Amino acid sequence: MLVTDPLKGRYKMKKMISMLCIGAAVLMVAGCSSDYVMSTKSGEMIVTQGKPKIDKDTGMTSYVDQDGVNRQINTNDVAQMIEKE
Repeated sequence: MLVTDPLKGRYKMKKMISMLCIGAAVLMVAGCSSDYVMSTKSGEMIVTQGKPKIDKDTGMTSYVDQDGVNRQINTNDVAQMIEKE
Protein backbone atom coordinates (compact mmCIF):
# COMPACT_ATOMS: atom_id res chain seq x y z
CA MET A 1 0.00 0.00 0.00
CA LEU A 2 1.39 3.36 -1.07
CA VAL A 3 0.93 6.19 1.42
CA THR A 4 1.57 9.75 0.30
CA ASP A 5 2.01 12.76 2.50
CA PRO A 6 -0.60 15.38 1.52
CA LEU A 7 1.45 18.17 3.12
CA LYS A 8 4.46 17.44 0.92
CA GLY A 9 2.62 18.72 -2.16
CA ARG A 10 1.55 21.89 -0.38
CA TYR A 11 5.12 22.60 0.70
CA LYS A 12 6.38 22.27 -2.88
CA MET A 13 3.61 24.55 -4.15
CA LYS A 14 4.33 27.22 -1.52
CA LYS A 15 8.04 27.04 -2.30
CA MET A 16 7.39 27.41 -6.02
CA ILE A 17 5.04 30.39 -5.50
CA SER A 18 7.58 32.04 -3.20
CA MET A 19 10.34 31.64 -5.79
CA LEU A 20 8.11 33.10 -8.52
CA CYS A 21 7.26 36.11 -6.34
CA ILE A 22 10.93 36.75 -5.56
CA GLY A 23 11.81 36.48 -9.25
CA ALA A 24 9.05 38.91 -10.21
CA ALA A 25 10.21 41.40 -7.56
CA VAL A 26 13.80 41.26 -8.84
CA LEU A 27 12.65 41.88 -12.41
CA MET A 28 10.48 44.81 -11.34
CA VAL A 29 13.34 46.48 -9.47
CA ALA A 30 15.72 45.95 -12.38
CA GLY A 31 13.16 47.30 -14.82
CA CYS A 32 12.66 50.52 -12.86
CA SER A 33 16.21 51.68 -13.40
CA SER A 34 16.40 53.90 -16.48
CA ASP A 35 19.54 54.98 -18.27
CA TYR A 36 20.24 58.68 -18.72
CA VAL A 37 22.32 60.63 -21.21
CA MET A 38 24.24 63.67 -20.04
CA SER A 39 25.65 66.08 -22.57
CA THR A 40 28.53 68.23 -21.44
CA LYS A 41 29.28 71.78 -22.47
CA SER A 42 32.30 70.45 -24.37
CA GLY A 43 30.00 68.24 -26.49
CA GLU A 44 30.71 64.88 -24.83
CA MET A 45 27.78 62.46 -24.42
CA ILE A 46 27.83 60.35 -21.24
CA VAL A 47 25.43 57.40 -20.88
CA THR A 48 24.71 56.51 -17.26
CA GLN A 49 23.16 53.55 -15.47
CA GLY A 50 20.30 55.02 -13.48
CA LYS A 51 19.64 58.66 -12.72
CA PRO A 52 22.69 60.77 -11.82
CA LYS A 53 22.63 62.39 -8.38
CA ILE A 54 23.42 66.08 -7.99
CA ASP A 55 25.16 67.08 -4.75
CA LYS A 56 24.47 70.78 -4.24
CA ASP A 57 26.98 71.00 -1.38
CA THR A 58 29.96 69.88 -3.48
CA GLY A 59 28.69 71.01 -6.89
CA MET A 60 29.34 67.55 -8.31
CA THR A 61 27.08 65.15 -10.21
CA SER A 62 27.65 61.47 -9.36
CA TYR A 63 26.76 58.71 -11.80
CA VAL A 64 27.53 55.11 -12.74
CA ASP A 65 28.91 54.73 -16.25
CA GLN A 66 28.10 51.90 -18.67
CA ASP A 67 31.00 49.82 -17.29
CA GLY A 68 29.57 50.03 -13.76
CA VAL A 69 32.21 52.48 -12.50
CA ASN A 70 31.17 55.25 -10.08
CA ARG A 71 32.20 58.63 -11.51
CA GLN A 72 31.71 62.33 -10.82
CA ILE A 73 31.57 65.40 -13.00
CA ASN A 74 31.33 69.06 -12.09
CA THR A 75 27.65 70.02 -12.36
CA ASN A 76 28.62 73.26 -14.12
CA ASP A 77 30.07 71.16 -16.97
CA VAL A 78 26.71 69.40 -17.61
CA ALA A 79 24.66 71.09 -20.33
CA GLN A 80 21.68 68.71 -20.35
CA MET A 81 20.48 65.48 -18.73
CA ILE A 82 17.71 63.40 -20.32
CA GLU A 83 16.24 59.96 -19.69
CA LYS A 84 17.19 57.48 -22.41
CA GLU A 85 14.24 55.79 -24.08
